[in-house]
Amino acid sequence: MILALLGALCMLSSDLPVGAAPEPVALPHFPDRVHAFVWRNWSLVPTTLLARTLGAKPADVLRMGHAMGLSGPPKISADQRRRSALTIIRRNWHLLSYDQLLQVLQWTPDHLAYTLQEDDFLYIKMGQLKPKCAPLRYQPPDETVLRREQEIAHVIQETFPQGLPSVMSPLFHFVSELQKPVTVPGKSANYFTPRFCYSYFALYGDPLLEKQADPYPDGYLAQLAAAGVTGVWLQGVLSRLAPFPWDLSQSEHYAKRLENLRRLVARAKRHGIGVYLYLNEPRSLPLAFYTTHPELRGTVEGDHAALCTSRPEVQRYLTDSVASICRAAPDLAGMFTITASENLTNCWSHGGGAACPNCGARSAAEVIAEVNRLIRDGIRRAGSQARLIAWDWGWPDGSAHEIIDRLPTDASLMSVSEWNLPIRRGGVESIVGEYSVSAVGPGPRARQHWAWARARGLRTLAKIQAANSWELSAVPYLPALENVAQHAANLRAEKVDGLMLGWTLGGYPSPNLEVVAEVGRGASPDEALHDVARQRYGPHAEGAVVEAWRAFSAALREYPFHIGLVYTGPMQYGPANLLWEEPTGYHATMIGFPYDDLDAWRAVYPPKVFIAQFEKVADGFDRALIKLRQTAAEDALSSHERDALRSEIRVAEAAALHFHSTADQARFLVLRRTLQAAHTPEETRPLLADIEAVLNREIEQARSLYTLQCADSRIGFEASNQYYYVPGDLLEKILNCRDLRDRWLKAQRAKQE
Repeated sequence: MILALLGALCMLSSDLPVGAAPEPVALPHFPDRVHAFVWRNWSLVPTTLLARTLGAKPADVLRMGHAMGLSGPPKISADQRRRSALTIIRRNWHLLSYDQLLQVLQWTPDHLAYTLQEDDFLYIKMGQLKPKCAPLRYQPPDETVLRREQEIAHVIQETFPQGLPSVMSPLFHFVSELQKPVTVPGKSANYFTPRFCYSYFALYGDPLLEKQADPYPDGYLAQLAAAGVTGVWLQGVLSRLAPFPWDLSQSEHYAKRLENLRRLVARAKRHGIGVYLYLNEPRSLPLAFYTTHPELRGTVEGDHAALCTSRPEVQRYLTDSVASICRAAPDLAGMFTITASENLTNCWSHGGGAACPNCGARSAAEVIAEVNRLIRDGIRRAGSQARLIAWDWGWPDGSAHEIIDRLPTDASLMSVSEWNLPIRRGGVESIVGEYSVSAVGPGPRARQHWAWARARGLRTLAKIQAANSWELSAVPYLPALENVAQHAANLRAEKVDGLMLGWTLGGYPSPNLEVVAEVGRGASPDEALHDVARQRYGPHAEGAVVEAWRAFSAALREYPFHIGLVYTGPMQYGPANLLWEEPTGYHATMIGFPYDDLDAWRAVYPPKVFIAQFEKVADGFDRALIKLRQTAAEDALSSHERDALRSEIRVAEAAALHFHSTADQARFLVLRRTLQAAHTPEETRPLLADIEAVLNREIEQARSLYTLQCADSRIGFEASNQYYYVPGDLLEKILNCRDLRDRWLKAQRAKQE
């Protein structure tokens, strides 16, 4: 029955987006793509489902995995499968057709289509294309396949002569750790109110419907409160939280979502934490919707059009929906809006309002400010005291002043603190977009916008990245606490009222969040660093930890920041990102697939500068870690303090490995490009030696990170992307580099003889 149902669902998958549909990337380190499929899904998908997808028997799948040296497989819970869906999609994107991907996920096409569109721009992260993958079908192995399986197992045994770790921290183990209750210290007055962040492990898509994956369990709320957090946020989609009057099917289960929201608000309040909804409204709709509602159609982009907010009925929809949400959750702390994001919402959200017959005669400032006012009116109509926070993300520079002048006087204005901050790294001048811990704000854009807001009596907030950023999000926090403390002190001096502590990344209850809270209580940056180090690691380790935090901060200030670089570079994947002997032809995607697109990675930095700057960051981390490791071995520490310090060391070691690998991957691509242009043995031989050295370092970096991730399930994870890589991916990178070294380099050397 299940097979028949899945087969019927897969027949509908032709409506899913495909884009250019190129050939998938090559994976010559596996005997075939079936083996790649088994390897990549071994720890994430039950064996029976892998076999069913391939048309094989479970025993066939188990034989393949064990023959390649894999142990287990582990038991995979339903909760783990829910939490790893995006990881499963990403690792199978170049292996499976949509039909087989749906079988592995056990999803409907509608579910996958919604996830690709709404789960934090997932289809954009996937490159807005689906590689054309032929169906995978199991075939009994021949002698060549059996020999390659043995070779793979031998590589793993050779890399880990003592065997793979026998004790491993299961994927998502940190979720249970973050649910443990803690004692929250008494709270003193704090300058920054509110201080709110996103869940470290929430499912982004529809968190108010899936109660099994609670984004904010009580233990986690208590741990956030102990770290100085006073608010949390999650995404809200109006059509899923209130009746959508033109198509009620879009609002199915809205009452259940509202009830879950009410319960979450009540639970969070008991911990002294407010709940904020992120609204990016009204959502654009497919052109087909407007065949029956042509009067509502605004600016058109592709196959979607804006729901025109100049229409009275759309205005009523916005206000009525917000009011109904606030009535259902009367203690909601607030809502924050983005009115000019990547999503097409109002007709001027992407600057194309002149094409709308209703909005064309109105300015962008008038329309954008009006959307915020309509949402505020809904809040007040419900009698709610919820705060409206208007985020200026994406507002046109020429319209920002006028928008601020039109905002309701009881609204608050939020700006990205470091936006437009000028920097000079490696002799290259650039400006920071956002998502930076390496650059200490605030910058000129935020200062100007806050000044305009204060002139009207509006409260002000700064959006920062207190814990980590897209500079590196595969660790729970970047231990560059001096930068964080100084940023908070600068914002206190700027008289900013409140803080958004991070976008979807950075919600781990880290020392970074504690330092921000200490500065908000009036501590100097130096006092805050020492207070947090002493509380976390004890008085004996305090000095060494603060010294390391300062060194990590100085190293990170060498980071070659550019918004294009942090979006496309391989930093999030580090050693897990594969290398290829020939250019793949693929372009790097936004926090999705780095591929081998060096020119996108480096943005404005020449290749040599890109490599040198990442080496400076990595080497700075390495030097700072020496004393920390010595301190962790000293007898004066209690067992609790030693465990806490070792956890801190793992985070810093993982960060250093990501930075080293980023430099080495870029170096490999420069060498590969140079090799393609070489003509003589004299030119080629030193290049091949340098490539071999890079491959050997990447093997060692993948091996080291494998050990770290096996010991610490936080490594490699970020909420909106889930696991960038799992331990098996780091083993695959070892296979990848060994294949290049033992096959490709051998062939290149043979050409010179």
